[in-house]
Amino acid sequence: MRDFPISIRRATPEDASAMTALMSEEAVYGNLLQLPHPSEAAWRERLEAKPGNGDVQLLAIAQDQVIASAGLHGNIHIRRRHAMHLGMAVAPAAQVKGVGSALMAALIDYADRWAAVLRIELNVYSDNARAIALYKKFGFVEEGILRAYGLRDGRYQDVLAMARLHPSPPCWA
Repeated sequence: MRDFPISIRRATPEDASAMTALMSEEAVYGNLLQLPHPSEAAWRERLEAKPGNGDVQLLAIAQDQVIASAGLHGNIHIRRRHAMHLGMAVAPAAQVKGVGSALMAALIDYADRWAAVLRIELNVYSDNARAIALYKKFGFVEEGILRAYGLRDGRYQDVLAMARLHPSPPCWA
């Protein structure tokens, strides 16, 4: 359980420096498909992009510090617009303290109640037991193993493909 208060808000271009710092931690980028030494200019450009397809990037803030980020990213393909891809990063000091759960709850609320998302997809390194447990807690199921999917620390690693279907898709009132 969290022993400190957090707030959750949408990321803005002014958060580029904080995102760069978060993504500079090896314990963070080592579990993502991010590279070391991220560029603040690249993060600013990414955060300045007009969100398409209902994209949303949320931040968890504690004591005026960005301690985690999570987003849903849509598809440009018409026949895949019902699905979004989830990405999440939590600073090491904030892990296993409920921060990931708070971000997941906010993203799922957005997807289920406001963005008409039927399917949320993600990929997670197969040895990331804590992240897998978090995703399962929120209804994600394993759909397969992608062998040698990502390069991490000089070795190709497997990832699990996971997804969550909306438990009660929107219908006519």
